[in-house]
Amino acid sequence: MSLTARENSICNASLQGHDWIPQHVAISAAYWHAMRADLEKICLRHPTLFPNLREGQVDYDAGIRDAAHRRQVDAWGCLWEYPLDGLDGLVLAHPLDDWANFATWNPPTPPTLDDETRSRLQTQRSRGELTACGTEHGFLFMRLFYLRGFDNLMVDMAAEEPHLDELIQTVTTYWEQALRPYLDLGVDVLQAADDLGTETASIIGPRLFRRWLLPNYQRLFQPFRQAGAHVFMHHDGYIMDIMDDIIASGVSIVNPQDLVNGIDNLAREVKGRVCICLDIDRQQVLPFGSPADVRELIKEEVMKLGSPAGGLEMVVGIYPPTPLENVAALLDALEEFRTYWVGR
Repeated sequence: MSLTARENSICNASLQGHDWIPQHVAISAAYWHAMRADLEKICLRHPTLFPNLREGQVDYDAGIRDAAHRRQVDAWGCLWEYPLDGLDGLVLAHPLDDWANFATWNPPTPPTLDDETRSRLQTQRSRGELTACGTEHGFLFMRLFYLRGFDNLMVDMAAEEPHLDELIQTVTTYWEQALRPYLDLGVDVLQAADDLGTETASIIGPRLFRRWLLPNYQRLFQPFRQAGAHVFMHHDGYIMDIMDDIIASGVSIVNPQDLVNGIDNLAREVKGRVCICLDIDRQQVLPFGSPADVRELIKEEVMKLGSPAGGLEMVVGIYPPTPLENVAALLDALEEFRTYWVGR
């Protein structure tokens, strides 16, 4: 009997076999805005990857801000600027760039689980679909430098700044309270996101990671693991030097970038330990390679990181200036190799 999508995802993440490699294609608002109907035609040829897409459904201009919304202050008091249409922004003003502001600064109230979300999760569960909850992108480590400023935070960590412990506990408590209702509801997956790497190394090394981040990640992730849920964590950049600690925090689905971390490194050091949700290259091969290069990359990754036991997911974000022929080659390759390991 074939697995449902939920069963396939859970079995794959648990290294207990699978019917297909779970694959996720995230097309940026900037790319939809640029390519429009030509992109939609390509996607419509791949209902396996876009099962809910219908012709004329996409708002090509969604996510495009007008001048009045280029700058916004978030709930934490950080002033953001969004200079590029359809892409994330950057923080211009940090409310805690001076620790003197800490005494009068107030964190936001954690959101509650509203009736609409609760009903949606219950409906998904009744249909046999995967249920998940998630954090914002940059929920802990990145939130700290949104609040303090990057240089300030690096000095804080190196110098054992006493205020930093209190700030980290404040942010962790916020997420603990925000996530508790989903834990009580029994979701299948917690999805967290903190960028931790540069192109060549983690932003902070193992010693500082263990001092400042590991205990707080464990505090948030371990209750979900103990309840039987999986913990997915997104983390851009090179993270091999802290991979053991990421896994120790309770992450059961890691999300490394492929070429930055090295396909062979991941095969040697991570494959078979936890599920790898591989972030497909969007810096070199996808935007600047040939369609044949794109296919060969997907094939290599499936061959080296896949297994009959499962343990491989694939996710790819598509951004300008990727040519449409490479997108078509990508989608073809994902479908071609999605069942490569089944029955082997």
